[in-house]
Amino acid sequence: MRKIIGTLAAATAALGFLAAPAMAEHHSGEERLAKLIEGRVAGEPRSCITTRPTGNDLTVIDGTALVYKEGGTLWVNRTRTPDAIDSDDVLVVRRFGGSGLCRTDSITLADRLTGMFTGVIFLDDFVPYEKADKKG
Repeated sequence: MRKIIGTLAAATAALGFLAAPAMAEHHSGEERLAKLIEGRVAGEPRSCITTRPTGNDLTVIDGTALVYKEGGTLWVNRTRTPDAIDSDDVLVVRRFGGSGLCRTDSITLADRLTGMFTGVIFLDDFVPYEKADKKG
């Protein structure tokens, strides 16, 4: 019996160690975004932005925001559902606003391995961040 209790205690402690990084991850998204926009100034939000189909211009910051890079500008969309943002999922975008990306577009999430639906992201306005020396 003592052996079972000892094993359960060890397993519980191990789970605690595994859960701690996951809890810390919630704050790391904000820290990652802050580092990306460091030295930049926020501009006037827009409901639509022009995008190119290169695929590597989009940065997904788990639980925080989608960041699209266009030239020297970073367009940040914190979305209305930031908790749904997960870089492990595939973003499936259905565009309703033309060739760009708009807050009216629909983004569903699918598991990268199974293709199963995992959630929805509702976009908000895109906030441009440009280097501070360009705004002066």
